[in-house]
Amino acid sequence: MKRLIGVLTVAIAALALLCQSADAGGRGHRIDKRVKAAGIVTGAAATVGFLSLNDWRLFSKWDTPRPNGLTTGGAYVLTSIGCIAVAPMVGTAFVRRPLTHREVHVLAGGCIVPIIGGWLVNAAYNAHPEWDRFDAPPPRRRR
Repeated sequence: MKRLIGVLTVAIAALALLCQSADAGGRGHRIDKRVKAAGIVTGAAATVGFLSLNDWRLFSKWDTPRPNGLTTGGAYVLTSIGCIAVAPMVGTAFVRRPLTHREVHVLAGGCIVPIIGGWLVNAAYNAHPEWDRFDAPPPRRRR
């Protein structure tokens, strides 16, 4: 019975992730592809940093100290903070303009919860358009 409930829970979660969200006439804000690339680069660097601090193990006990004195949780927090600090710098270098609050928060979300964190933050910004009131739209290039 536990196995059946587990399989049904995973199936429902997978189906929920496959549903497409509504798009009100294309007015949803998109994140620049170069910002996404910056998130991928800094996320990969943070992952390598986490693995090197955690003796190249992805999963281990969270409270067991490593030879370097860090626990797995400490290595995760340390690399997440480093990723949050470096990702906006790399993003600004990639797009060659100041980043909007949305872009910075998407990068930070991707550092805290890999793969889906940025997507969740962007969905939250789409659900609350009043959060974007302080950001000017990015300048468009003239041809």
